[in-house]
Amino acid sequence: MSKSDEDSDDEVYFANMPDFGDHVDNGIFSQILEMDESDHDRDFSEPLVSNFFEQAEDTFEKMDRALAARDLNELSTLGHFLKGSSATLGFNRIRDSCQVVQQYGHKLTVDGASEPDEDVCLKKIAEALQTAKVDTAELEKQMKRFFGTE
Repeated sequence: MSKSDEDSDDEVYFANMPDFGDHVDNGIFSQILEMDESDHDRDFSEPLVSNFFEQAEDTFEKMDRALAARDLNELSTLGHFLKGSSATLGFNRIRDSCQVVQQYGHKLTVDGASEPDEDVCLKKIAEALQTAKVDTAELEKQMKRFFGTE
């Protein structure tokens, strides 16, 4: 296959990628997809994405327990962890919610200002966690459709 044929295949491949809206940074996600052998053999990207959603579910359970225990430090750690995983895949909305969890876990607003009121921090974390769960469930459905694993 010539280089121009490969370029043509890539254009078709990425043209067929759905618009995930603001859920996904298409530039980052397309780089993940480029690591697959072809659009018919997604043996790299599909397990990576699938494992992310399993990891997210596990992390959300840990966050729920940390929230119930009012453990801001653990919430910050878990938020940081999931923020990194979601950012690597280009999952923007999940990343942004996890940033809120991380910041308020450190008793900081998203702008970095001090927030000494632990109740305010816990409320903001609970809201961000709920948003992250909803966004994750929605994105997981979209990804299953994309990968044909629904």
